[in-house]
Amino acid sequence: MENMEGTWQVTAAVIVFLLTYSIIITEKMNRAVIALLGAVVMMILQIVPPQLAFTKHVEWNTIFLLIGMMILVSIANKSGIFQYVAVKAAQQAKGRPMRILIIMSSLTALGSAFLDNVTTVLLMVPITFSITRILQINPVPYLIAEIISANIGGTATMIGDPPNIMIGSANKHLTFNMFLQYLAPVTLVIMVVVLLALVFIYRKQLQVGSKQQEALMELSAEDYITDKRLVIKSVAVLIMTIIGFALHAVVHIEPSVIALAGAAILLSTQTEREIEEAFRHVEWVTIFFFIGLFILVGGLVEVGIIEQLARLTLDVTKGDMLNTTMFVLWVSGIASATIDNIPFVATMIPLIQDVGVQMGVTDPNETNVLWWALALGACLGGNGTVLGASANVIVSGMAKREGRGFSYWEFLKIGAPITLLSLLIATMYLLLLVG
Repeated sequence: MENMEGTWQVTAAVIVFLLTYSIIITEKMNRAVIALLGAVVMMILQIVPPQLAFTKHVEWNTIFLLIGMMILVSIANKSGIFQYVAVKAAQQAKGRPMRILIIMSSLTALGSAFLDNVTTVLLMVPITFSITRILQINPVPYLIAEIISANIGGTATMIGDPPNIMIGSANKHLTFNMFLQYLAPVTLVIMVVVLLALVFIYRKQLQVGSKQQEALMELSAEDYITDKRLVIKSVAVLIMTIIGFALHAVVHIEPSVIALAGAAILLSTQTEREIEEAFRHVEWVTIFFFIGLFILVGGLVEVGIIEQLARLTLDVTKGDMLNTTMFVLWVSGIASATIDNIPFVATMIPLIQDVGVQMGVTDPNETNVLWWALALGACLGGNGTVLGASANVIVSGMAKREGRGFSYWEFLKIGAPITLLSLLIATMYLLLLVG
């Protein structure tokens, strides 16, 4: 096993990883702190020498892509543009609850594809509470629908969901446009089917009187716009950044550099106080969680555990591409439904890379279907439980603060069947790709 000085390192790496992982799952302590503590132990024990940790295992492209997008969206959010769009959308629905559910869910999916799903739910949930208060209707169906839509929408692009960001950063040959080409069509089909299912599930709960509908129609969406000049600047930079992502394969500039360029351009238009405020809005807990996680998984790579898991996967699937694809999809879907999909994907990336090596694949494009299987499984599986993805946990916490929380089981009753339905559609799609 590569870089292994003794069997004690294998044992230590497994113990540190599993102990850290189990504490993260319980959510008893801050996950970033736990991940960093685990990473530090890995480095102190020389399982991952610090130089290797920071040069080989931490995926800096992922880190800087997240930071750039967080800064961009936090500045744009101050202008009120996202709130304006949401109110306009609700009014387009004529204040009808079921139409609002469809429009808000669709907006959440679209926003999640091109911003990221955590940022999108942070923007959409406060507006959802405003609209449901005016309509005097239970917000929980909308919140659950938005969680599900965020995870589905985030599947469509390289920047929509943290698992996709990680997969794209770890595989230079997978471009922004390739994610769109291979994942957006199936994501759109899944979204349409899931929306129909949600309408059927909630059809009896979403009823309101005409007075409440009139109150919503009387709202002025323009009142939400706090700075028209900032709207123009932030929308222009966001559009340029997304165009940059789309052209990344042509211009050969990393998506992380494009995101940082957009953030730097927008920051240059802000005052010193506003710049400091933008940096405060970066979710540093998430950023440091990623850094710790990359080093933790690096420990498993260094002692050869990932290589052994890759061989085990091949033993189970007999090295057949179709079997391996289905194995990756369903294991990812089930695992991501029960635990946060970020640490799971961080573990799977080097495993799939090693599966390609074990299969004797020389062209990285030959294993692309495995990456699409991982992306679909991890992102769609996040809808299985309220702990399945970061967006779920964030919305659940916001709902509790508003006194409109929903239980683990209340979400499970909706999320689990929808996850199963989504994975079945993904299975049919991947069968076509492999076939």
